[in-house]
Parts: sequence; structure tokens; C-alpha cells
Amino acid sequence: MTQIVLASPKVRKFARKLGADISQLKGSERNGRITEEDVRNFIKNQIKDQNNPSKKEDKKKIDFDHSDFGEIEVVQMPRIKRLAVPNLLESWRTIPHVTHHDEANVTELEGFRKNLKDNFTGEKKKITPLAFIIKALVNTLKKFPNFNCSIKDEVNYELILKKYFHIGIAVDTEHGLMVPKIRNADNKKIEDLSYELKDISEKCRNLKIDKKEFFGGSMTVTSLGGIGGTFFTPIINPPEVAILGIGKIVERNRNLMLPLSLSYDHRVVNGADAARFCNDLKDNLGQNFAYKLSL
Repeated sequence: MTQIVLASPKVRKFARKLGADISQLKGSERNGRITEEDVRNFIKNQIKDQNNPSKKEDKKKIDFDHSDFGEIEVVQMPRIKRLAVPNLLESWRTIPHVTHHDEANVTELEGFRKNLKDNFTGEKKKITPLAFIIKALVNTLKKFPNFNCSIKDEVNYELILKKYFHIGIAVDTEHGLMVPKIRNADNKKIEDLSYELKDISEKCRNLKIDKKEFFGGSMTVTSLGGIGGTFFTPIINPPEVAILGIGKIVERNRNLMLPLSLSYDHRVVNGADAARFCNDLKDNLGQNFAYKLSL
């Protein structure tokens, strides 16, 4: 006979977040209903058992230490990276990731970007390609609102459709990866986006960024273009449902091709959605839209 577990959707979600098997818990409330406090106590007891040397568990014994094979050094993982670990594990464990790979022809866009000049001084403008990508992404998000949403209720699967466009940008720092948001990217010009990208990146590297800026995003962009590489599998930044990875532009048959890696939550987005999304994004990064973006 199947045992009925009495717990609210909120408590079930809390248990999943902590990695607790709710069927193993005993509830303290009436009729054995489980509370969040029951979940906390269950996790605490598990930790105590793991740290108790007298507690025998079937764990794989490590036969050798790393130092048995040569000189080693033990260092502390940077604080920012330590803070990111639980979120990364939770994202990978609970979200069914799928990654769609594609390429965008940005030959015209790059030619246009590199020839931009100031109307008054005649000097060349230094506009990062990421500013164009953000603007193109926002226009695609407007056509595909299921990419600009979050799951509100994991039991009834209600979706929160966001009417704002706050784009997360993965910033590589010596402290670890940070993902601040470019707010209301739909209302900003290319040049303004380029300036804000530089400003927010500096704040992250100098640890001057407000904690609030890491929350409330629509979708995240992570770029390896300045380092190298083509396709990869970026991990979704919950509660967002998709993340766009950008590789290094490569020349092929006299065209400049931009590698795109779109990871998405398969509970919300299916393969056909992802393909259509990328097709539209490629159009937005193409010749016609590249000129409109700069106006």
C-alpha cells in the first residue's frame, strides 16, 4: 500500500531544494503533516550522522590521498564561487537542461559596428558586440514571451510572464563569476548599453555592485567571445528558464559567424520553440536589423 505523504506544495518545494526525500520524513503536525521545521531537523540529523565517526555507512573508501603521489597545495575556493555552488547544483539537479546550438551570420553587423563614427568629432566609436546582441535578444524575447518567464508553482506549474526586459550579463572576475542585470534594455540605445556594460563590469570586478542587481532577470547572456571557443553548454540561472551562450566569431567562406548556444528549461520550452527563437535571433543580428539597432 502506498504511503500518503501530507505536506503543502511549499514544504515539498523546500524539501526538494535541500535535497531531502520527503517520503522518509515523519511529520510533527496533526495526521503526520510535514512542516518546514521537520525538513530542517531531518537535514540536521543527516549531517550529524555523516560527521559522526562511530556511524557506519556504506561509503566508498578512498584508498589513497592526493599527497601520496606528489606535492600538493590546499587552497580556499574564492567566496563568490562558493556562494554560486548551491545555485549551480540546484539548477543542474532540478532543471531538465537542453542546449540548442546554432550560428548567426554577423558579417554586416560587424562591418557596420567597426565603422561607426561620432557625428561631431568623426572619431570611431568603440561599441562592444555584446550591446548589439543584447538589443537583438530583447527584440526576440518580445516575440517569444515563454523565454521571458519563471515557474511560479512547481505543483500546478503556473508561469510568471515578465513584461520587463532585464538582461543578465555573466561577468568574469578574479573573485568568480557574477551575473548583474542590465535593466530595461528595451528602452536603451546601443551606445547606452555599451557604456552600461563597461560600468557594471567594473563595479563587479571592484566588488562595488549592489546585491539586488543579481536578481530579477529576464534571461542571461554569457560570452566567451573575448577568450575563445565556439559552442558550450551554459547552465540556466534560475528562476530564469533560458540562457544564451556566445562563442568567438569565426570567419568561414568570407562570412563572420557567431556561435550561439541556447540552454533552456525543457519543462517550459521545447525543441521547436528553441529553433524558432534562434532563427529569429539570427535575423535580428543580420543585415537589416543591425542598421535599425544603431539608430
